[in-house]
Amino acid sequence: MSGVVSGFTAIFIMVGVGFLLGRTGVLGEHAHEVLSRLVFFVSTPALLFYSLVTTDLSTIFSATLVIAGGCALAVGALYAVIAKVILRRDTPDLVIGALASSYVNSVNLGVPIAIFVLDDASFIAPLLLFQILIYSPIALAALDMTALERGTGHPFRDAVVLPLTNPIVIGGLAGVVISALGWHLPQAVLEPLKMLGNMSVPGALLAFGLSLTGAAIFKKGESPRRDIVLATVLKMVAMPLLTYVIARWGFHQTGHQLFAQTVIAALPTAQNVVVYATRYRRGQILARDTALITTLASIPAIAIIAWLLA
Repeated sequence: MSGVVSGFTAIFIMVGVGFLLGRTGVLGEHAHEVLSRLVFFVSTPALLFYSLVTTDLSTIFSATLVIAGGCALAVGALYAVIAKVILRRDTPDLVIGALASSYVNSVNLGVPIAIFVLDDASFIAPLLLFQILIYSPIALAALDMTALERGTGHPFRDAVVLPLTNPIVIGGLAGVVISALGWHLPQAVLEPLKMLGNMSVPGALLAFGLSLTGAAIFKKGESPRRDIVLATVLKMVAMPLLTYVIARWGFHQTGHQLFAQTVIAALPTAQNVVVYATRYRRGQILARDTALITTLASIPAIAIIAWLLA
């Protein structure tokens, strides 16, 4: 369990630093928004591009991709249906809530847990690439398309153009093309991209900590409590259970493989969701509170899974 402890310790320290920065005000009044924009427009696209041009794309075509990716899409869709039919939420809040209920913290928790707990980083690679290559672009395209609901612009043209102007989508598409063509960029180009990409995870964690300044979880009149509860239950209960069922009876996995799939599904909501919510100014409290609660809940959740399946 040393990987679990190390992963969570790193998260709490970085979030704590962000919180202290927000409380002291040393970065100014708009630090949270500025840092979130830096992560969204610069460091995350750089991380995505660098990861794809330096990774063999064949690694994503595996049972883990189908199981993890399929379960994430299913849980996100379930949230969207419930929130639309019962809670009557509009499209942007549906998208942020769906991400909060199914977008896994696959980098700063997933990687150390894959290495130190599962003894195999290949378990997390397909999910990581699925989220940044497929899931994020779909969700961000949906958020971009909500601008059309205001009745401005040219709907048909914007339906094609808007998603392609998103920096994360651009980084992903460019990385896939270069990797698929087998091109090898010079180290002088890759190194600054790697440096920029390395800011993505700590930047998102610091922005998350900044967003907690003055925050009150489940504050009456401010926090969408039903949305947060729904997203949390789906993320920490429904997603691991669905993954277990599909991996065991759909793909006949047992032993360490089944354990690994279930542990990955029990990872908390990624801080990227908070960054996306901040960028589009929708569902910010929902994303922030769900990320915080699931991070705390994932500690006993992973411990229980380890006790039952390891």
